[in-house]
Amino acid sequence: MADLNDNPPQQSNRRTWLRGLGGLALSISIASVATYVLTRAIKKLDFGHVLAIVQSTDAHLIVVAMTLIALSYASLTLYDLFALRTMGRLDIPYRAAALGSFTSYPIAHGIGAVALISPLVRYRMYAPYMLGAMDIANISFLTGLTFWLGNLTALSLSLIIDPDAFGSLEYWPPALNRLIAATLLCGVVAFVVWSWPGRRSRRWPVRLPSGPAVLLQIVIGLFELSAAALAMYVLIPAELGIDLTRMMAVFIAATLLGFASHAPAGIGLFDATILLGLGGDDQEPLLAALLIFRALYHLLPFVLAFVVFGTVELSRSSRRSSVKSHRRVQLESDHAGDDQSQAEQPHRVGRLAVEDHAGDDAPGGADPGPYRVGGAKRQ
Repeated sequence: MADLNDNPPQQSNRRTWLRGLGGLALSISIASVATYVLTRAIKKLDFGHVLAIVQSTDAHLIVVAMTLIALSYASLTLYDLFALRTMGRLDIPYRAAALGSFTSYPIAHGIGAVALISPLVRYRMYAPYMLGAMDIANISFLTGLTFWLGNLTALSLSLIIDPDAFGSLEYWPPALNRLIAATLLCGVVAFVVWSWPGRRSRRWPVRLPSGPAVLLQIVIGLFELSAAALAMYVLIPAELGIDLTRMMAVFIAATLLGFASHAPAGIGLFDATILLGLGGDDQEPLLAALLIFRALYHLLPFVLAFVVFGTVELSRSSRRSSVKSHRRVQLESDHAGDDQSQAEQPHRVGRLAVEDHAGDDAPGGADPGPYRVGGAKRQ
């Protein structure tokens, strides 16, 4: 009977281990293919010319791109806020949601292990509000749902508007783009219809957002992604003649593939998709724009998020230390009062002893008891 009871957990652990191994193998394969494709794409490029283009980029364009990136990250904070409100945590203010979002996304995507790092960072940021592991898992699920709904909707709309978005790739006909767009859009519509009355997951005790809330999720995801794509579009030189709809489709595809690779910031696959999807004969200006976008969208927020995360942790640690030291001082003062009372206690005890013996000794000589010292002899 013991073996029968032990087999199901062993089989479950084996399946979990195999799924993790399969995911790791898939990520390594995707990263290897992306590295190979990227290496071939940039092998003939003149990096001196690329750096010269980066240095000559108009500062106003960089400011516009930074503004769009700031809007993108500002809308990204609504992911966590939406998740918290869906969970019914109205007591957690927007500033806490913004802090949890801004630290978790850049750090997790910068390191690469999003599914592992993002919940850990959120757990630390939401520690004052006593969110448990299941609450953090619910936030991760709902924010991931917002991400995928927004990206899939934007990709389908872009491919419908411009079915020749990947025309630079061989053996990729526009009819395939139309089929992909129709499939994705039908999937999103089906999910909205299914979730319209609001449903509860069987596995998790979390109420999924209702249909109107799902539409709000899609709007948030579309705005966040559009701002990021426009920042990339602004940095691309106008002489390359790249349309905005084509840029949106390729950018979203690069984002999704980079996310699926689990590589730090999607490095390799994101860049290869951008260069192959948008590049032509002159790829140096496109690579220069990509490098600037990488620095503004990935590197700078990654550094800032680490600084904010470290500052918050140090601030909380110092507050805990000050509280402990204050309690220690209070305890020491209380013990000092106890020590003073204890110092006075022996004198009081001594006086009481002397007074008691003095009272006993006074009639002691007249006491005829047989057990008294100094009393009369036993008869």
